[in-house]
Amino acid sequence: MKMIDSATLSSFTPTGTLRVGINLGNPLLANEDAVSKKLTGVTIDIANEIGQRINLPVQLIPFKTASATVDGIKSGEIDLVFVAIDPVRGADISYTPAYIQIEGAYMVKAASPLKRNEEVDMTGNEIVVGKGSAYDLYLTREIKNATLLRATSSQAVVDDFMSGKGNVAAGVKQQLESDAKRYDGLRMLPGRFMVINQAIGIPKARANYEETTLYLSAVIAQLKQSGFVATSMQRHQIQGAKVAE
Repeated sequence: MKMIDSATLSSFTPTGTLRVGINLGNPLLANEDAVSKKLTGVTIDIANEIGQRINLPVQLIPFKTASATVDGIKSGEIDLVFVAIDPVRGADISYTPAYIQIEGAYMVKAASPLKRNEEVDMTGNEIVVGKGSAYDLYLTREIKNATLLRATSSQAVVDDFMSGKGNVAAGVKQQLESDAKRYDGLRMLPGRFMVINQAIGIPKARANYEETTLYLSAVIAQLKQSGFVATSMQRHQIQGAKVAE
Protein backbone atom coordinates (compact mmCIF):
# COMPACT_ATOMS: atom_id res chain seq x y z
CA MET A 1 0.00 0.00 0.00
CA LYS A 2 1.02 3.63 -0.48
CA MET A 3 3.23 5.08 2.24
CA ILE A 4 2.28 8.27 4.05
CA ASP A 5 4.12 11.33 2.74
CA SER A 6 6.11 13.67 5.00
CA ALA A 7 3.67 16.63 4.79
CA THR A 8 0.71 14.43 5.72
CA LEU A 9 2.69 12.77 8.52
CA SER A 10 3.63 16.16 9.99
CA SER A 11 -0.02 17.20 9.93
CA PHE A 12 -1.10 13.89 11.46
CA THR A 13 1.53 13.78 14.22
CA PRO A 14 2.72 17.36 14.85
CA THR A 15 4.70 16.42 17.98
CA GLY A 16 6.59 13.54 16.36
CA THR A 17 4.75 11.07 18.58
CA LEU A 18 1.46 9.35 17.68
CA ARG A 19 -0.80 10.37 20.56
CA VAL A 20 -3.72 7.95 20.72
CA GLY A 21 -6.87 8.43 22.78
CA ILE A 22 -8.01 5.12 24.28
CA ASN A 23 -11.64 4.95 25.40
CA LEU A 24 -11.90 2.77 28.51
CA GLY A 25 -15.69 3.24 28.48
CA ASN A 26 -16.01 0.27 26.13
CA PRO A 27 -14.28 -2.78 27.69
CA LEU A 28 -14.79 -4.79 24.50
CA LEU A 29 -12.11 -2.64 22.87
CA ALA A 30 -9.75 -1.55 25.64
CA ASN A 31 -8.97 -2.31 29.27
CA GLU A 32 -6.59 -0.98 31.91
CA ASP A 33 -4.94 -3.25 34.47
CA ALA A 34 -5.92 -1.99 37.92
CA VAL A 35 -2.41 -2.47 39.34
CA SER A 36 0.06 -1.98 36.48
CA LYS A 37 -2.15 0.48 34.54
CA LYS A 38 -1.09 -1.35 31.38
CA LEU A 39 -3.56 -0.91 28.52
CA THR A 40 -4.63 -3.91 26.45
CA GLY A 41 -7.19 -4.56 23.75
CA VAL A 42 -7.81 -4.52 20.03
CA THR A 43 -7.53 -0.71 19.83
CA ILE A 44 -4.11 -0.83 21.48
CA ASP A 45 -2.99 -3.49 18.98
CA ILE A 46 -4.14 -1.35 16.04
CA ALA A 47 -2.55 1.81 17.48
CA ASN A 48 0.81 0.09 17.91
CA GLU A 49 0.61 -1.33 14.39
CA ILE A 50 0.01 2.14 12.95
CA GLY A 51 2.95 3.46 14.97
CA GLN A 52 5.19 0.77 13.48
CA ARG A 53 4.02 1.57 9.95
CA ILE A 54 4.75 5.29 10.25
CA ASN A 55 7.91 4.61 12.29
CA LEU A 56 6.96 6.82 15.23
CA PRO A 57 6.59 6.19 18.98
CA VAL A 58 3.05 5.70 20.27
CA GLN A 59 1.68 7.40 23.37
CA LEU A 60 -1.51 5.77 24.66
CA ILE A 61 -3.70 8.24 26.57
CA PRO A 62 -6.62 6.62 28.44
CA PHE A 63 -10.00 8.30 28.87
CA LYS A 64 -12.90 7.08 31.00
CA THR A 65 -15.62 7.84 28.45
CA ALA A 66 -16.10 8.18 24.70
CA SER A 67 -17.17 11.81 25.10
CA ALA A 68 -13.96 12.66 27.00
CA THR A 69 -11.95 10.97 24.24
CA VAL A 70 -13.75 13.05 21.62
CA ASP A 71 -13.05 16.22 23.64
CA GLY A 72 -9.37 15.28 23.53
CA ILE A 73 -9.37 15.14 19.75
CA LYS A 74 -11.25 18.46 19.53
CA SER A 75 -8.74 20.20 21.81
CA GLY A 76 -5.82 18.89 19.76
CA GLU A 77 -4.13 17.03 22.62
CA ILE A 78 -4.42 13.71 20.77
CA ASP A 79 -3.97 12.76 17.12
CA LEU A 80 -6.16 9.68 16.76
CA VAL A 81 -9.12 8.11 18.54
CA PHE A 82 -11.09 4.87 18.38
CA VAL A 83 -14.77 5.77 18.63
CA ALA A 84 -18.15 4.89 17.20
CA ILE A 85 -19.05 6.56 13.93
CA ASP A 86 -21.67 9.19 14.69
CA PRO A 87 -22.89 12.13 12.58
CA VAL A 88 -22.82 14.54 15.55
CA ARG A 89 -19.17 13.79 16.25
CA GLY A 90 -18.53 13.83 12.51
CA ALA A 91 -18.71 17.62 12.50
CA ASP A 92 -15.21 17.68 14.01
CA ILE A 93 -13.91 14.17 13.32
CA SER A 94 -12.95 12.47 10.06
CA TYR A 95 -13.56 8.70 10.16
CA THR A 96 -12.07 5.68 8.48
CA PRO A 97 -14.40 2.82 7.54
CA ALA A 98 -15.38 0.67 10.54
CA TYR A 99 -13.08 -2.06 11.80
CA ILE A 100 -15.52 -3.66 14.28
CA GLN A 101 -19.31 -3.75 14.66
CA ILE A 102 -20.89 -3.96 18.12
CA GLU A 103 -24.53 -4.46 19.11
CA GLY A 104 -26.43 -2.09 21.37
CA ALA A 105 -29.15 -3.67 23.51
CA TYR A 106 -31.71 -3.02 26.24
CA MET A 107 -31.93 -4.66 29.66
CA VAL A 108 -34.89 -4.63 32.04
CA LYS A 109 -35.80 -6.11 35.41
CA ALA A 110 -37.32 -9.58 35.31
CA ALA A 111 -40.76 -8.31 36.38
CA SER A 112 -40.89 -5.63 33.67
CA PRO A 113 -43.84 -5.86 31.26
CA LEU A 114 -41.50 -4.90 28.38
CA LYS A 115 -40.83 -7.82 26.03
CA ARG A 116 -39.59 -6.22 22.79
CA ASN A 117 -37.28 -3.36 21.78
CA GLU A 118 -40.18 -1.66 20.00
CA GLU A 119 -42.00 -1.24 23.33
CA VAL A 120 -39.25 0.86 24.93
CA ASP A 121 -39.99 4.22 23.27
CA MET A 122 -43.23 4.81 25.15
CA THR A 123 -44.25 7.68 27.41
CA GLY A 124 -43.38 6.85 31.01
CA ASN A 125 -40.34 4.69 30.23
CA GLU A 126 -36.96 5.96 31.44
CA ILE A 127 -33.80 4.69 29.73
CA VAL A 128 -30.48 4.79 31.59
CA VAL A 129 -27.56 5.33 29.20
CA GLY A 130 -23.89 6.35 29.51
CA LYS A 131 -23.52 10.10 28.98
CA GLY A 132 -21.91 10.97 25.65
CA SER A 133 -21.69 7.34 24.53
CA ALA A 134 -22.64 6.26 21.02
CA TYR A 135 -25.86 4.88 22.51
CA ASP A 136 -26.66 8.23 24.10
CA LEU A 137 -26.11 10.06 20.81
CA TYR A 138 -28.20 7.53 18.88
CA LEU A 139 -31.05 7.43 21.38
CA THR A 140 -31.09 11.22 21.68
CA ARG A 141 -31.90 11.32 17.97
CA GLU A 142 -34.27 8.35 17.82
CA ILE A 143 -36.24 8.29 21.08
CA LYS A 144 -39.43 10.34 20.77
CA ASN A 145 -41.55 9.43 23.80
CA ALA A 146 -39.42 7.82 26.52
CA THR A 147 -37.02 9.81 28.73
CA LEU A 148 -33.22 9.41 28.78
CA LEU A 149 -31.42 9.35 32.13
CA ARG A 150 -27.66 9.77 31.68
CA ALA A 151 -25.20 7.88 33.88
CA THR A 152 -21.69 9.31 34.27
CA SER A 153 -20.25 6.51 32.11
CA SER A 154 -21.27 3.31 30.34
CA GLN A 155 -19.87 1.27 33.23
CA ALA A 156 -22.15 3.11 35.69
CA VAL A 157 -25.36 2.32 33.79
CA VAL A 158 -26.28 -0.96 35.51
CA ASP A 159 -25.38 0.29 39.00
CA ASP A 160 -27.53 3.40 38.46
CA PHE A 161 -30.31 1.21 37.09
CA MET A 162 -30.18 -1.10 40.11
CA SER A 163 -30.14 1.85 42.51
CA GLY A 164 -33.62 2.72 41.28
CA LYS A 165 -33.05 4.95 38.29
CA GLY A 166 -35.13 4.26 35.18
CA ASN A 167 -36.84 1.08 34.04
CA VAL A 168 -34.60 0.25 31.03
CA ALA A 169 -30.80 0.10 30.76
CA ALA A 170 -29.10 0.66 27.37
CA GLY A 171 -25.55 -0.10 26.25
CA VAL A 172 -23.12 -2.62 24.78
CA LYS A 173 -24.95 -5.92 24.79
CA GLN A 174 -22.04 -7.89 26.22
CA GLN A 175 -21.23 -5.31 28.89
CA LEU A 176 -24.83 -5.27 30.09
CA GLU A 177 -24.88 -9.07 30.20
CA SER A 178 -21.61 -9.12 32.15
CA ASP A 179 -22.71 -6.43 34.61
CA ALA A 180 -26.05 -8.19 35.08
CA LYS A 181 -24.24 -11.20 36.56
CA ARG A 182 -23.58 -9.11 39.67
CA TYR A 183 -27.32 -8.84 40.29
CA ASP A 184 -30.38 -11.08 40.34
CA GLY A 185 -33.62 -10.46 38.53
CA LEU A 186 -32.46 -8.92 35.27
CA ARG A 187 -33.06 -9.94 31.66
CA MET A 188 -32.09 -8.70 28.21
CA LEU A 189 -34.68 -7.76 25.63
CA PRO A 190 -34.15 -9.97 22.54
CA GLY A 191 -32.09 -8.75 19.64
CA ARG A 192 -30.58 -5.28 19.41
CA PHE A 193 -31.73 -1.69 18.98
CA MET A 194 -28.69 -0.58 17.00
CA VAL A 195 -25.41 -1.70 15.46
CA ILE A 196 -22.43 0.46 16.30
CA ASN A 197 -19.61 0.84 13.81
CA GLN A 198 -16.29 1.44 15.56
CA ALA A 199 -13.69 3.33 13.55
CA ILE A 200 -10.56 5.45 13.74
CA GLY A 201 -11.18 9.17 13.96
CA ILE A 202 -8.82 12.11 13.43
CA PRO A 203 -9.39 15.87 13.86
CA LYS A 204 -10.72 17.75 10.87
CA ALA A 205 -8.98 20.85 12.22
CA ARG A 206 -5.62 19.55 10.97
CA ALA A 207 -4.25 20.36 7.54
CA ASN A 208 -4.07 17.32 5.25
CA TYR A 209 -6.70 15.50 7.32
CA GLU A 210 -8.29 14.09 4.16
CA GLU A 211 -4.98 12.56 3.05
CA THR A 212 -4.43 11.17 6.55
CA THR A 213 -7.91 9.64 6.52
CA LEU A 214 -7.24 7.98 3.16
CA TYR A 215 -3.98 6.51 4.47
CA LEU A 216 -5.55 5.21 7.70
CA SER A 217 -8.54 3.85 5.76
CA ALA A 218 -6.14 1.82 3.61
CA VAL A 219 -4.40 0.54 6.76
CA ILE A 220 -7.73 -0.52 8.30
CA ALA A 221 -8.77 -2.27 5.08
CA GLN A 222 -5.52 -4.21 5.07
CA LEU A 223 -5.74 -5.11 8.78
CA LYS A 224 -9.25 -6.47 8.25
CA GLN A 225 -8.36 -8.37 5.09
CA SER A 226 -5.17 -9.89 6.52
CA GLY A 227 -6.92 -11.23 9.62
CA PHE A 228 -5.08 -8.87 11.99
CA VAL A 229 -8.30 -7.53 13.51
CA ALA A 230 -9.91 -10.98 13.81
CA THR A 231 -6.79 -12.41 15.46
CA SER A 232 -6.63 -9.51 17.90
CA MET A 233 -10.29 -10.02 18.82
CA GLN A 234 -9.64 -13.72 19.46
CA ARG A 235 -6.56 -12.95 21.57
CA HIS A 236 -8.54 -10.56 23.75
CA GLN A 237 -11.52 -12.95 23.88
CA ILE A 238 -13.97 -10.44 22.42
CA GLN A 239 -17.44 -11.90 22.01
CA GLY A 240 -20.56 -10.31 20.59
CA ALA A 241 -18.71 -8.19 18.06
CA LYS A 242 -17.55 -8.94 14.56
CA VAL A 243 -15.01 -7.63 12.09
CA ALA A 244 -16.77 -4.94 10.07
CA GLU A 245 -17.46 -5.74 6.44
